[in-house]
Amino acid sequence: MSKVPANFPRIASAATMPGAQLKFTARKIDGRFVVGPTEEELCERWEYCEDLAQQLAARTQRKRAAGLISDLYVFYKETEQRVRGQGWDLSNDEVTWLMDRVRQLTASSQD
Repeated sequence: MSKVPANFPRIASAATMPGAQLKFTARKIDGRFVVGPTEEELCERWEYCEDLAQQLAARTQRKRAAGLISDLYVFYKETEQRVRGQGWDLSNDEVTWLMDRVRQLTASSQD
């Protein structure tokens, strides 16, 4: 059983290829064609995103405790913009999941 949450994005990145005929991308792994991420690749992506979420949640909690956040909603939106601008290898769906996870992790500590 996978430890990757059911709500974690599983959509493979789309590839574009010229031509009129319909195409799909696949990779050959151990003699089989695979479309989309393997379970191992998915687990690695989730671990990467979960680690980032834990770090961002800890940062959010430190700033809240220090009284540096006046509007949590605005802080989350600014954090999301910074994450998207970092150039990290994250899909749009992964960033959305990441920020939802940060909100979830910090919700229990809200006053």
